[in-house]
Amino acid sequence: MNRTSPSTPDFDAIKSKQNASWASGDYALVGSTIQIMAEKLAETMNLAPPAKVLDVAAGSGNASIAFARRWHDVTSTDYVESLLAKGKARAGVFGYRINFETADAEALPFDSDAFDAVVSTVGVMFAPNQEQAAAELTRVCKPHGLIGLTNWTGSGFIGQLLKTIGQHVPPPPGVNPPAVWGDEAWLKDTFAGTVQDIRCSKRDYTFRYKDAGHFVEVFRTYYGPVHKAFLALDEPRQQALADEITALIARFNRATDGSMDVPAEYTEVVMVR
Repeated sequence: MNRTSPSTPDFDAIKSKQNASWASGDYALVGSTIQIMAEKLAETMNLAPPAKVLDVAAGSGNASIAFARRWHDVTSTDYVESLLAKGKARAGVFGYRINFETADAEALPFDSDAFDAVVSTVGVMFAPNQEQAAAELTRVCKPHGLIGLTNWTGSGFIGQLLKTIGQHVPPPPGVNPPAVWGDEAWLKDTFAGTVQDIRCSKRDYTFRYKDAGHFVEVFRTYYGPVHKAFLALDEPRQQALADEITALIARFNRATDGSMDVPAEYTEVVMVR
């Protein structure tokens, strides 16, 4: 029986709602636009092939494809089966042989020290039990192996977008915001004693859309957390949320021609187990 105290979040219930959220819309359409983040991580890690690589919370397979492209032996995992199916379809187009397995980032179904490298691109950061997810990343990585992550920062565009959504549809109580994974101090504190070295680099991914309205329409249609947030609101509050997202875009936008050119800060992390 799963028992929780008032101060302990019901992680199973939270993950069930998250699963439904990420399965809604079509994350693969949005996720494929940020493929370059996974490619940059693979270049930074510079693994000698063929390494045995685990992609955690892989979504539709950005990191899986990036590392398979470099001749590594990749296992791609996520707890949303529809996203894994999209990743498998993408891999099939290129002819990459990737092993796809349904798995919870907080309870990975693999032996300890099983992989030469463990990676996650803006994926594991959404696991609600963050300390448990961090422990699993290190558990399945071999000693002296590498753990590579890309995580949105709280002060960056996506961190602020998630904060804006949370003001309209409050997140579960007792759970840290996902963007803490983009904070170097939090990472060093959380992984202290389990990794030998941790290197963090701030990078930007640029969201380029026709205009702010185009971005809002794409994200409310395809990006699970935004899609579900709009569905949870009545029409006036949907308009209020759309207006706030538009204002947020204006705050970050570098374009002067009416289009959208918004840098989104993230932290690229490479740790030595």
